[in-house]
Amino acid sequence: MKPDFSQERDYHKNPFIVIWEVTRACALQCLHCRAEAQYHPDPRQLTLEEGKKLIDDIADMDRPLFVFTGGDPLMRPDLFELAKYAIHEKGLPVSMTPSATPRVTFSAVQKAKEVGLSRWAFSLDGSTAEIHDHFRGTPGSYQMTMRGIDYLHELEIPIQINTTVSRYNLDDLPRIADKVKDMGAVLWSVFFLVPTGRGMVGDMISPEEHEQVMEWLARLQGEMPYGVKATEAPHYRRVFMQQKKRDVASAVHGQVSKPVKRADVLGRSPKGVNDGDGFVFISHVGDVYPSGFLPVSCGNVRESSLSHIYRNSPVLQELRDKSLLKGKCGVCEFKQLCGGSRARAYAMTGDYLESDPYCAYLPKVLAKQSAE
Repeated sequence: MKPDFSQERDYHKNPFIVIWEVTRACALQCLHCRAEAQYHPDPRQLTLEEGKKLIDDIADMDRPLFVFTGGDPLMRPDLFELAKYAIHEKGLPVSMTPSATPRVTFSAVQKAKEVGLSRWAFSLDGSTAEIHDHFRGTPGSYQMTMRGIDYLHELEIPIQINTTVSRYNLDDLPRIADKVKDMGAVLWSVFFLVPTGRGMVGDMISPEEHEQVMEWLARLQGEMPYGVKATEAPHYRRVFMQQKKRDVASAVHGQVSKPVKRADVLGRSPKGVNDGDGFVFISHVGDVYPSGFLPVSCGNVRESSLSHIYRNSPVLQELRDKSLLKGKCGVCEFKQLCGGSRARAYAMTGDYLESDPYCAYLPKVLAKQSAE
């Protein structure tokens, strides 16, 4: 029986999504790389047997969404053996995010089809080779991405496109959105850059631009045939809610508004997911983090089960307690819905409970104080 992702989960017990960095090896040199990937696998990475043990534990946590990431997952020779075990033995819905390299062959995509991969995600950070290849640090990456997408179409594997918003592609986002439509993708996952790994503060867009992009995404959701998801931007849920209220108000006044399409269930939670709150990340050596962008270790799966770490880590327990949020996030009327990017707060302030400094919204209580 497939897990039902339309039902709310208790994030204090089980995550909605688990991401495992199966290797740090990757042939690309992306400007924003969270993992600071390297050309060769780390000899300390989890073994096949350790990986299967991890998968056993993940399945026992109410079978969350499970994603193989890297580095480049295809740099791991036993990748499809792990995927087959997770899907066929444990009933997990598995996606992966391979890098667009010569390893993305028709044969590799065919293996993914044979093991029952739920979705294949490619990164697209520009509508042209010039923009995308600059961001990915590798000439020819755009062309290899397009070739890989052709393979996915031929083998009928659902496509997800990931895009990291930065100052390098801000003006190109509408063209990328159209390209995602042309590709027939089921989901566009838009990442808002966190300055960790190779990502730099100078690569980020401003708080006001964050707000403008999210308002545009909320409108786009009603226009495109694919789902739109924001990553490391929990305030998108606030923006989306505000947009829905404006749509209702417009309808009341006789203005026609487009209905907002709901994204496909896979990859979308019925309630908000945040760093450590419905989301957990395992590194290539088994370290457990609230997310790949929040490098505060909560334990290691070689020493304790993932379920024990997720439920009992003091760091993860704090992240799930919105009453502990500080500053602007702490007094915001949307803190239960949003909570701000804990990874960005940590990257910018060194405190994962501080306010997200790249949220432009002024909570009502502070707006009222400033008006008095």
